[in-house]
Parts: sequence; structure tokens; C-alpha cells
Amino acid sequence: NLIQQTQSKLPSYLSTLVSGQIRYSIPEEMRKGLFVGDLAKDLGLNVKRLVSGRARLVLDGDNKYVALDQNKGHIVVNERIDREKICAKKSPCSFSLEIVLEDPLELFSITTEIQDVNDHAPAFPKKEINLEISESTPTGTVFLLDSAADPDVGINSLQSYSLKANEHFVLKQHTRSDGSKYAEMMLQSSLDREKQSKHTLILTAVDGGEPQRSGRVKIHVSVLDANDNAPVFTESIYRASVLENVLRGTVIARVSATDADQGYNGNVTYSFTHLEEDSSCPFEINSYTGEVKLTGVIDYEVTPNYEINIQARDPWGVVGASKLIIEIADVNDNSPVITMASYSGKISEDSTPGTVVALISVQDKDSGKNGQVRLNIEENLPFKIKSSLRNYYTLVTDQNLDREKRSKYNITLTATDEGSPSLSTKKTFYLKVSDVNDNSPVFSQSSYSALIAENNYPGDSVLSVYAKDLDENHNARISYILEDCEIGGSPVSEFVSVSAENGVIRAVRSFDYEQIKQLVFTVKAQDGGSPPLTSNVTVKILIQDQNDNPPQVLYPVQTGGSMLAEMVPRSADVGYLVTKVVAVDVDSGQNAWLSYKLQKATDRALFEVGLQNGEIRTIRQVTDKDAVKQRLTVIVEDNGQPSRSATVVVNVAVADSFPEVLSEFTDFPHDKEYNDNLTFYLVLALAVVSFLFITCLVVIISVKIYRWRQSRVLYQSNLPVIPYYPPRYSDTLGTGTLQHVYNYEVCRTTDSRKSDCKFGRAGSQNVLIMDPSSTGTMQRIQSEKSILDEPDSPLEVSWNIYPSPGTLYSEEGSLCLVELLDAQCLPYRHVSVEEVCRCNQEAEKRTRFTVISSGFADVFDSLLSQWKLKDLPPKYF
Repeated sequence: NLIQQTQSKLPSYLSTLVSGQIRYSIPEEMRKGLFVGDLAKDLGLNVKRLVSGRARLVLDGDNKYVALDQNKGHIVVNERIDREKICAKKSPCSFSLEIVLEDPLELFSITTEIQDVNDHAPAFPKKEINLEISESTPTGTVFLLDSAADPDVGINSLQSYSLKANEHFVLKQHTRSDGSKYAEMMLQSSLDREKQSKHTLILTAVDGGEPQRSGRVKIHVSVLDANDNAPVFTESIYRASVLENVLRGTVIARVSATDADQGYNGNVTYSFTHLEEDSSCPFEINSYTGEVKLTGVIDYEVTPNYEINIQARDPWGVVGASKLIIEIADVNDNSPVITMASYSGKISEDSTPGTVVALISVQDKDSGKNGQVRLNIEENLPFKIKSSLRNYYTLVTDQNLDREKRSKYNITLTATDEGSPSLSTKKTFYLKVSDVNDNSPVFSQSSYSALIAENNYPGDSVLSVYAKDLDENHNARISYILEDCEIGGSPVSEFVSVSAENGVIRAVRSFDYEQIKQLVFTVKAQDGGSPPLTSNVTVKILIQDQNDNPPQVLYPVQTGGSMLAEMVPRSADVGYLVTKVVAVDVDSGQNAWLSYKLQKATDRALFEVGLQNGEIRTIRQVTDKDAVKQRLTVIVEDNGQPSRSATVVVNVAVADSFPEVLSEFTDFPHDKEYNDNLTFYLVLALAVVSFLFITCLVVIISVKIYRWRQSRVLYQSNLPVIPYYPPRYSDTLGTGTLQHVYNYEVCRTTDSRKSDCKFGRAGSQNVLIMDPSSTGTMQRIQSEKSILDEPDSPLEVSWNIYPSPGTLYSEEGSLCLVELLDAQCLPYRHVSVEEVCRCNQEAEKRTRFTVISSGFADVFDSLLSQWKLKDLPPKYF
């Protein structure tokens, strides 16, 4: 109630903005949470600015008297405020704090004045005061009384004393220089111990608050026999000055009083008076010598001076009074205190010079020069100190930062005051430089090269590229990318691949040195920053040749049954050049170095072959005894590991004239038989050609008629017929085109009785078969007799399905297209005729069949049976 009444008399809370400062005034003893001031309104700020700027209070010391409500922008009471605890007798009483806003940085100073509330009553240090007064004490003698203590200030402090009315004593009130009051009791009429030896008085102290508070003490006066003189001090006021760091036990001052009485009545003792009950006086006085010594701790920053009342008393209670004023001199005994008011601990490396790193508060409790502080930063750092508001400094960047050169700074601040000797404080804090993506990946080499042997396996690792990024975290995560380019007209991705994670380059396919000698391409390294940074490196892969090609003989040309021969006259001397074997090897290096050796010869003592040049020469004189027909077998080997070879047969005729050679070569029965067979084959071929010519005429006329009828049906059914013509095939062994291939085309319309078939026949017994377990390499198999001659041998059928697997069918009303594919289209699995003719129920599907056999009549008989085309005459096929 007292607080509320006091508040009701106060004007509304004052809020003023003077020189960048806001000042509030509040009464003490307010409850927690009560309103102090509207900070947002007084600063002219929006409440959102307080939230976004992370507004906070920076308080001196450990007091937490007020708090900031960011949501409303109000300052409210955070804990009970006791003015007497904070300021004691100091008036006015206030405490200061700062409001710090960030982004951008702003600082506002707030001073809060605490108004006193009359919450204390005056109190005397003792419950009773005992006085002994001689009856001879003259009137007008003054007796000092203990002062009452009232912690309140102003009107609420002690205002006056009053003494209960009596006939001997009156009360006198005095005010000290600091405004405090004390009372003296004066004898106004003589005492008579014989009439009354004891007197009881009541002393009352009252303050000026509303309601008024008071304190009382009883005064017991004992009347003594006469002691006519009171002690008198040599000075009315004693003054002394002492440094705040003086040692305990030091004599501060000496007081002295004299008593005109002699003997026992002249003995004087000294004491302090008017001390408050809760006061802790750091001094004491020697009762007999009057020396004042320091017994406690003095601190200029707490109490700059002391004013002490001194009393001199004789044995009979007669006293004299004086005053001791002690001034405390400031000593530089407080080091500066460094406080980080705002500090995040990290800064981006792309921050421009002048960027604020921290807001620093520096305080020194000393006064004068002892409290003036300089803040410095150690040298050789890219930072500097800038002075801000009162006792505040900002640490800002002075240069551009580079995390890759230095990612962390230990910053030491030194605060030094102006005292003598000066005191300083150091504070070290750590600042981390955060990374930005400002470094591109750097490859470990300016270019990469590697070797790989041809005929490698797809997926083989060739080499690895490696790049390093000086940034950190995701800015240093590197991905490797193969740049688009073409090698020999094909994308580089068809040759090699690169792992995005580890940069391992692998071969996508098997390389052939004879087709491509080297691969040159570019790999890009890209980091994970935003935006990403990249760098490129050139990679060169050299294909190493392997001995995978045998030598090829260019001369003499091997013509099968030809009996061409080289002629050597019988007069040929030693070293006669008969002929020269010419061979080449498409490999390179030592794999293409060829050597020639004579493997077989009719007469090994007659001929030799040059190891390096392949020249066939005589090694002795030719004689008449040497046979006319000489057959030499020469082997050509390369220098690879393992080596590959080719053989060539060279026929040599030893004769001086061509007729001699001809007669020699025609004498053999084998040649005659060969001529007879040749004549037979010529006659047979002529007959076959004539027969085929006539047959073709019949077939052409039949086809024309059939197509005319078929076109009418197709126009009615709208069913398309799509023929298929495969490309020519050249076998991989270099023996020419595949000569024994049967091409068939069978078309069925919705009318199963109307069909057309075209075919060709070859008389050889060769069969080309695809092995299901092979990887695409075609083997040429020479058969001694027709496969159809073996009743138990399965019919080999290679097939492919269009448009999708599983669409074979032979139901009525379906359409099928059958044709023989060339050897390049044969990597399909083998099936039987029954599997070929397995049908699907869907209509209007086209199916491709590949049929490879040593014959065709039985094949189509089977197909006709399966497809129910019995109504067509067999001769049509």
C-alpha cells in the first residue's frame, strides 16, 4: 500500500530522449513484470525492428533489474529493486544499460532513475540511551545523542527529532553537510541529585513520508556528583586523507582532548558516536591515545569519504565532541574489463573491408585518468579497432580475407588505462573464416596419358584423374564429367567412361589398334558450389598393338587348282633369283616384322629363302639331274609373342623352254582326269543354265499372273506386304563373299490358298551355323555331304521376330513374311522348324524367319505342311 500510495503521487513514468539517451523514472519495490517504459515508441522504432535486430539489454555488472519484452517493445521489471541496496544514501539513484540492435548495428543508452519509497522507519542503534550527568553540570551543556538511521532519502528520510517535555532538558537539531540530521540534548535547568537522581526521557525520530514513520528510544539520565569541567578537543574538525590501498593497521589520524579537572576527574577516553546500527566502519579509535587506525577495507569506488563523530569523556560522564573527516584517495587498483557485447564467432571470407566483426564494451571502475582506457589489437592481423559510443568499440576488417590462406584467427585485445602505473587486461577470442566457392578444382597433372593394349575387355580401368579444390565442405566436393567430343565421327562416350565420384576412366568397348591408334578427349572437374566452378584436363590414351593378325601373302597369288610355276633355266648359277615371296602384316612394330623360312621343298639342297626379304634363290648349280617340277612351301612368320604365320606354295619348273615344261606338267594322269572332269562340268553347267532359263520364264509368267490376282485381294483387305532385303555379307576370314545362302520369301494373305514364294538354289554343300554360346563370331563349316542326307540331324533355323518376340503364328487368315537373312544378321538362337511355326493368335503381324540349311526342298515341304498351304502345287516352289 505504501508503494502504491507513493506511486500515485508520482507523475507518469517519464521517458525522454536527450543526446541519444532515454531516461525512465520508476519507484522502488515494484513487482516483477510491471511496465517501465515503451522502448519502441520512445526510440521511434517498429516492434518488428526489435525482433529482427535481436534487441537485447547490456547491463552493467550482474544486475538484472529490468528485462526487454521484444514482442511489445516494453521494458518491464525483472526483479525486486531496492534503492537502498543499490545506492544507499546516494541521490538521485539510477542505473544505466544499453540496448543493442544488429543488422545494422545500433546502440542506445538508457538511464533508469529509482525513486525512493518510504519503506523504512527511522531506527536508533540502541534500545536505550544511558547518560550520567553531574549535578554540577552548568546549564546550556550539550549532550550528544545517538542518531537514528533511515535508509530512505529525500522527504522519506529522517526529518526531525522530538523530546518528551520535561523541566531540565531541551532538544536541539542539527544538519550535516551531507544533509543528514542529528540531535543534541541541552541542559536548561540545573540538576539536583538530592531531589531526583534519575530522569527518563523519550526521544522520537520521524521522517517526512506519507504515512509518516517514526522510531523511539528511551534516555535514562543518572545524576552524578559535581564534575565541573568537560573535556575539550584541540580542534573542532579533524581532517585526514588516505589512499584506498593503504594497509590495515595504518594510523590514519590522531585526536586529542583536554579536561581542566585534575586527577581522576581529568582522565579522558575517546570513542566514535552517531554510528548507524548496520554501518561497518572500517576504522577504530584507541580509547586512551586517540589514534584512529584502519581495520577494514576501504574502496574509493564504494565510499569516497567518511565523516565520523568523536566523543571525549571524563570518568564522570562529562563529554566533549568533535568530528573526523577522512578523504579516500583513488588508486589505480581496478583493471579494465573487456566484454563482448555482440560477437558471432565467424565471418565470411568474401566480407569487404570495414565489416563489423564484434561490438566490444570496456569498463574501468577507477576515476579520472585511472578510468580512461585505450583498446588495442595485436599487430599483423587484418582487423582494426574503431571507437564507438561511450566505452564501446567495434572490431572491423581492415583487409580482404582468404580462408584458403588462413581459416582461423586468434585475436587478442589489450585494454590499458591511463593510471600510473597503468593496468591492462587481455582477452583472446577465436574467429573462424567461413568458406565461399572462390577456388576452381585443380588437376594433379596438366595432362594425363596412359597405354592400353588392344583387344581389351570392356570395363577395364585405364587410368584415374584427380583434382583438388582448396575450398571446403560441399564447395570442395568434386564431380568428374566427360566432355562431349567426337573420335572418328563417333561420340567419345562410345569409347570411354569416367566415374563421377573418383575419376576412374574405363574402356567402354574393346579397342582395335588397326582401326584407332589413340584417344584424345577432355575431362571436366566440377565442384559442388553455387555457382559451380570447373576446370578441364586433356587425357590421351594410346592403343598398344597386339599380335592379333597373321601375315597375308600378296605374291605369289594362290589360285586354288592353278598350276602356275616359276621357271628356272638349267644354266642358272648359284644365287639365281627364282622369285620373291611378298607378304604384309597389318599389325605394327615388331608384330609386323616378318621372316621367311623354307618349310618343305622337293629338293632342299637346291633352293633357299631369304630370311628377311623372302627372295628364293638357288644355293647350287642347277644340273640335268634335277627334276623339272619343284614344289616349295614357304612359311611367313611375324615377330609377335606368340608369333603368327602363313604358308605359301611356290611351284618351280626347272627347264630351258616352255614346251618342255608343258609336256612335263601334262604327263600326269591327274591332270588328264582333271581335264575330263572340267569338260563334264562345263557340259553340266550349260544344261543347268538352260534349264534355269526356261524355269525362270515360267516362274516370271506365273508370278505376274499371281500378283495381278493378289493385288485385287490386297486392295480389298487393305493388308500390307513388306518385303525385306538384307545387305551383302563378306566373311571375316577374307575368303570372299558367302556363296551358299538361300533366299526365300513366302507371303500369305488372308486367303490361305493364295501364296507366293521366290527362291534361289546353290549347289554347294556348305553350311553356315550360328553357335548359341558364341559371342558373335561366325564359323564356316565345310560339310562333306548334305545335312538332309542325315535323317537324324536337326534342321538348324535362326530366326528373329518383328515387331516383338512371341508373334509367330500359322493360323488361318494370318500374314507371314519369310526370308533368309545374310550372315551379318545371324546372331540369333537356333530353333527347330516346329518352333519357327509356333503361332500367335493375333492377326496382321509380320514375322521374319532366317532358314539356313544345306537344302531347301524338305524345309519348305515342312513349312507348307505346317502352314496348311497344300493347295499350292509344289513345283511352284
